[in-house]
Amino acid sequence: MIAALVREARPKQWVKNVLVFAGPGALGVLDEIGPLGRAATVFAAFCLVSSGVYFWNDIRDLEQDRTHPRKKFRPIAAGEIPLPVARVLGSVLTVGGPALAWSVRPEAGVILVLYAVIQVAYSVGLKHVPVLDLAIVSSGFVLRAMAGAIATQTPMSNWFVLCITFGSFFIVAGKRFAELLELGEGAVVTRRSLAEYSTVYLRQILVVSCTATAVTYCMWALESAASIDETVPLHGLTIVPMVLALLRYMLVLERGGGGAPEEVFFRDRSIQFYGVVWAVIYGLAVYAR
Repeated sequence: MIAALVREARPKQWVKNVLVFAGPGALGVLDEIGPLGRAATVFAAFCLVSSGVYFWNDIRDLEQDRTHPRKKFRPIAAGEIPLPVARVLGSVLTVGGPALAWSVRPEAGVILVLYAVIQVAYSVGLKHVPVLDLAIVSSGFVLRAMAGAIATQTPMSNWFVLCITFGSFFIVAGKRFAELLELGEGAVVTRRSLAEYSTVYLRQILVVSCTATAVTYCMWALESAASIDETVPLHGLTIVPMVLALLRYMLVLERGGGGAPEEVFFRDRSIQFYGVVWAVIYGLAVYAR
């Protein structure tokens, strides 16, 4: 049953929690032991609470998941984990995450509590409310970035916040778009809010959010460059791989992928390449001054 518990915790989804490093990483403090350790602790806290929410979400969606072509293989839906065990472990993880973040900074703990409450409310019923379901899932990404910045006491640029907000909305809308393409009329059975969406409507959201992400990232990059008065425009150069990655993800969505964004990031070599190029250039811009 240990293997089933690990799968139910969805360790692949933990890649989303890397956003806690975004704020301190952007300001170049992750080469210091103190901020790095605090950010890593908050990262672990988000891993705990997000896994706990997955347990409770799958407990609540048990019957619906059993009718889904992929979700029916999840450990709880497949009967590999007894419901009493799932409830206890889900509760321990959901409470343990905020407690761990609180040990770093009380404000970070509050962010984790807010994240847990929002995610539980989403699982209970808000995920069936169209548009609001997109906003709630997107808010989780923003809260991750906020928690990392608060834990390390690093300020967040307004353009940075807007970029994270629109970027997360882009990813979430893409996931719904891919689900609608993949499941067709059967999508409503597994996610009721999809009954209110159409591929045309979601495609419009994708275009708007992708454009807003690109624009706000450009403003953030140029603002960062101006703040340090750099002679070589490295911050500006990071715009190229960022925009290419966004456009590549749009292409993946149009081809029917994107139902599981984390799998796209792990498998698509082009997105990985653009990510590495971006990381190298941005790393030089921030840490090689």
